[in-house]
Amino acid sequence: MKLRLALIVLLLANAGYFLWARGDLVGFGLAPAGLNEREPQRLARQIRPEWLQIRKEPKASAPAP
Repeated sequence: MKLRLALIVLLLANAGYFLWARGDLVGFGLAPAGLNEREPQRLARQIRPEWLQIRKEPKASAPAP
């Protein structure tokens, strides 16, 4: 009986977290922070982020047999 109750509580908690993370509970005043609001201290600590460049890797030649 205790195991069944624990399983139900865990399933409800998991469903609640899923709904919260998707933003479905905004009507109840429960919403996760937006992506741009998360960890502002990390954004403030960045040094010259405009220097970041994304480069493509050169294609590797065919492997030797």
